[in-house]
Amino acid sequence: MAHYTVASHSVALITLINPPVNALSSTVRQALSDAVARALGDPMVKAVVICGENGKLCGGADIREFSRPMTGPALVPLIDAIEAGEKPVVAAIEGMALGGGLELALGCHYRIAHSKAQLGLPEVTLGLIPAAGGTQRLPRLIGFPAALDMIITGRRVSAGDALKLGIVDQVTERNAGEVAVAFARSVVDCPLVSRRLSTWPPLCPADLDNILQMALARAWQRGRGALAPVACVQAVQAARLPYSQGMQQEQKLMSMLFASPQARALQYCFFSQRAVGKWSMPNGACWDNSTARPIRKAAVIGLGTMGRGIAVCLVLAGIPVIAMETDEKQLEAARRVVMALLEKEVQKLAVGLHLGLIHFTLEQRYLREVDLVIEAVFEDLALKKQLFAELSSVCHPDTLLCTNTSQLDVDQLATATSRPDLVVGMHFFAPANKIKLLEVVFTSRSSPEAVATAMQLGKWLGKVSVAVANCPGFVGNRMLRPYVEQAGFLLEEGATPEQVDSALEHFGLAMGVFRMSDLSGLDVGWRVRKAAGLTGPGVPQGQLLQTQQGYRYSPLADLICQKGRLGQKTGCGWYLYEGPGGHMARLDPWVHAFLEEYRRVHGLQPRSIGQQEVLERCLFALINEGFRVLEDRIVMDPVALDVIYVLGYGWPAHTGGPMYYAGEVGLPRVLGRLEYYQRVHPDIPHLRPSALLRQLVAKGSPPIHKWMWHIEEGSSRL
Repeated sequence: MAHYTVASHSVALITLINPPVNALSSTVRQALSDAVARALGDPMVKAVVICGENGKLCGGADIREFSRPMTGPALVPLIDAIEAGEKPVVAAIEGMALGGGLELALGCHYRIAHSKAQLGLPEVTLGLIPAAGGTQRLPRLIGFPAALDMIITGRRVSAGDALKLGIVDQVTERNAGEVAVAFARSVVDCPLVSRRLSTWPPLCPADLDNILQMALARAWQRGRGALAPVACVQAVQAARLPYSQGMQQEQKLMSMLFASPQARALQYCFFSQRAVGKWSMPNGACWDNSTARPIRKAAVIGLGTMGRGIAVCLVLAGIPVIAMETDEKQLEAARRVVMALLEKEVQKLAVGLHLGLIHFTLEQRYLREVDLVIEAVFEDLALKKQLFAELSSVCHPDTLLCTNTSQLDVDQLATATSRPDLVVGMHFFAPANKIKLLEVVFTSRSSPEAVATAMQLGKWLGKVSVAVANCPGFVGNRMLRPYVEQAGFLLEEGATPEQVDSALEHFGLAMGVFRMSDLSGLDVGWRVRKAAGLTGPGVPQGQLLQTQQGYRYSPLADLICQKGRLGQKTGCGWYLYEGPGGHMARLDPWVHAFLEEYRRVHGLQPRSIGQQEVLERCLFALINEGFRVLEDRIVMDPVALDVIYVLGYGWPAHTGGPMYYAGEVGLPRVLGRLEYYQRVHPDIPHLRPSALLRQLVAKGSPPIHKWMWHIEEGSSRL
């Protein structure tokens, strides 16, 4: 709804009311339309202020209505009526003005923003474009380059940046509504002709064609196959035309996108990221019956790449941090990096931050005063168990002990403590201060309070937290193993690293499997394979095609590591780099020669491998393992797998995630191709279709939200 009052001095105040973000639902649009008509038609009203309840102007459209027939007044004519009115209308922006909320503000004659407000047009993240005049008014107001940047990326800008760009007329530390009312009174007698953005001529610089071409190239490159970023450029390009013609192009592009599979997939992602917050455990504990503890102070132990990033996250969230190392040299190196990262974030975010929130130390005695510890030491089970035993005696008995391990057994770590109920995994993803995903891993003995606290902490840190049960590799890395495994087999059979990566990146993955391995460090997987008994001294090697533990095994990555080629850190791995620490991957003739020699020694006849086979074997093997994760009830909903892969592993969001993608491709096709490849390669168990996949196909391929209904009782391995 929209509340209508007339303030003193004949200023009408229209307040949008639709918690939590005052979304522009059909009901709100109708109430706003009625209130605007009333204010513009009332001779006693001289000016109008539009604001929102609870410190937020408007978060945009009500996405829940996208799947239903439209009711209520359309937003475009409503905004046009506001702009064409003969009384000044001022938008009071507190909290946020996003999507349709910002487009509504752009239709007002003036905009007053609170200093902590954020503004943006994030429709591209939903597979859409701003379609209530945003692509036409914003370029006229701030110019094409700045408008393109905001619209293509969907990024939010602070009130201060919005003032510099010219989006808002004034920024205040006071209540924006009150300031807007006073401002409205001061402009009652001012002409409005120059305040109507739709009448402004477009700001076309001499090199506009070049600007648009570069923006289009960036949209293709960053979008990785997504249609919406390209459509955003096309819509903004139409702002060169007269306003009415530009609006026609905007509506045409929106109509093309609105019902597209990509828009549906991206909106599925949007709702999935909210759904995973409603976590549950096999014992019945869940998000709405478990209470999180407050975290007043935290500690991070181990200040390598991950530990540094985690410490930065905590400080940015305003949580005091004890940052601990065991070596003075490593501590000082970490101090320099962490403080530089924090200072950079402070400058970028333009926020006040007390850098004294972090204390660097070598002494364990400071751990007695913390509520939660996150260890991020070297990925070695014995080392971590020793540390957890020490923490159990040093820390307060109620302190939560968390591990950032990416795949070690959290149950085993818990047994090393006197408080296994207060042990959980908090698996951050590198770089920890950038990637939004957090896997919260609960053990067979983790208390609901511990899980609730870790999930809540993730939320405070700005992460999307997903609760998963403990198992080897948890969810993300467990599903990754068969994906990486298939890539290695493809090399044995005749493919090259760049051919495999090209196919995967063309599909939309942020990085192909071999580039990803080089970035992470090839020694990481090598260490895991050694611990699993798959390689290393004393492990017997099979004949011809290598076999380990009765199944096909490719030692290619092990052989690469034995040559000292560990990826970017050493300047070479599957690719060649400009030097240790380099990032530009180049084809390496040595790798090609190495593969040819390997095939010759093992009697392997290379064959031509097409893009389709690369995608089917890598992606369908990953998806198949996802179905096994569901069978084991490691998570309680397939949306969790999609959130993990979109946010943590660079899976293209416009395909929804691996499990959603499987449903869109068709479960019968996934099953059929897995059956085919399993017949061709009977010694690869990850190609054997999961029981759940077979069952779903037999049941007629139900929609994704009904998959868990078909898991047999008692199938959980928890």
